[in-house]
Amino acid sequence: MTTPMHTPSPSVARVALFLLLVSLSSSPALARSFQEANSDIDAKLKASLRELDQLRDRIAGEKIPLSKEISKLENEVLSLRRTWEKLFKARDDGDLALSKLESQVKSLKDQDDFVDSRMNEFVRNFEGRLHISELPEFEERTTAAKLADKDATLALEERRALQVAVVQAALDRLNAQLGGHAFPGEALSADGLLTKGTFVAMGPTVFYASDDGTAVGLAENQANAADPVVVTLPPGFEGGIAAAAAGGSGALPFDATLGKAIKKVRAEKTLGQYVEDGGFVGNIILGLGAAALLLTLFKLFEILGFSTGDPEKVDEILGDLAKGDTAAAAQKAEGVPGAAGEMLSTGVENASQQRGVLEELLFEKILKVRPTLERFLPFLAITAGASPLLGLLGTVSGMIETFQLITIFGTGDARNLSSGISEALVTTAMGLIVAIPTLILHGLLSRMAKRKLTTLEQLSVAFVSGVGSIREQQEAGA
Repeated sequence: MTTPMHTPSPSVARVALFLLLVSLSSSPALARSFQEANSDIDAKLKASLRELDQLRDRIAGEKIPLSKEISKLENEVLSLRRTWEKLFKARDDGDLALSKLESQVKSLKDQDDFVDSRMNEFVRNFEGRLHISELPEFEERTTAAKLADKDATLALEERRALQVAVVQAALDRLNAQLGGHAFPGEALSADGLLTKGTFVAMGPTVFYASDDGTAVGLAENQANAADPVVVTLPPGFEGGIAAAAAGGSGALPFDATLGKAIKKVRAEKTLGQYVEDGGFVGNIILGLGAAALLLTLFKLFEILGFSTGDPEKVDEILGDLAKGDTAAAAQKAEGVPGAAGEMLSTGVENASQQRGVLEELLFEKILKVRPTLERFLPFLAITAGASPLLGLLGTVSGMIETFQLITIFGTGDARNLSSGISEALVTTAMGLIVAIPTLILHGLLSRMAKRKLTTLEQLSVAFVSGVGSIREQQEAGA
């Protein structure tokens, strides 16, 4: 844009020209030079003014197009600014939409992973819930669904289709079991022979009837058996099971415990099996128990048959001694059975001895019979104390053996592990079964023996006191 030039006003120019003329009028040469200069200046001034006018005219002519061009450019700038704002807003909206889409994609992927994990878990659980007789029927589909998760060549839709096929198979199996489902298969008979026949699934219970009719009963999974094992039911149910397997209709037994009652009955062991589970240590415990029982019976008869005499007999003997009839007293003392009679006979024979001597003689007889009354009782006490320890020894050795087998063969089936532990605990039970009654019987027999000895001591004291009283009466009469 061109800036207009500033020109001096005419009055100022005149004053300057006048002063210049006055200064030059003093010399003619200078006057002529001044006139020439003035003429030249006027000419230049006029030329400059004309040029200025032309420049103003040109500026005036160019100003309007330039103003239009500026206005047009300003409008374009405004338009571009609005376009930029729209694009910026569109970019922000695009970023927000992209963030939402990424969040949705992540959410859908998480959902897909959750569904995939649940489907894989369902396949595993479904296979675990299958009866051993149903494994061949569903093995192909369950195996394909389990391997699909590890197959990188399969698309997601293909993998999901294999999983859905297992779900559909589970639904079909459920519908079939509600009304009963018969299917062919193979099972082991009670004799261990592999037979061909038909399975009948009714709810959680599966029955089996072989084609030749030799194996009819419940089909169960047993340890160390790759095929179902037929468990024979009580008589009267074979006909209904065979009819249901052959024609699809028949009377089937109903078990409210879902097979638990039969398993419990089958798990029950006889006394001989418990003894066999106890092993060598169990046999030792049972041997001690049998010996303790025999000794208990022997001691019971021995203690009960041990006679301690009658206090009235002692009074009669003392009466004879008081009368001086030593022969009658000795005869009555010999008539008292057992150790009491021997003790009283000794007392009659030594009635004339000093009190201390007589007490020692009678006490000697009591000490003589004490080992007889107390014999074998220590063995019972030892049996009562050692039986639990032997049982614990058998349990510890059995547990060590069980854990050694686990180290070699792994944990395997938990039921087998619990069975080994229960067998190891049998010896502890045996030890307690032997120890508790033996301890009680030992206490009873010990008390009975002490009572017999106490009775003898009472008779001894009564006899010595009676003899002392007789002497005092004789001394007083003399």
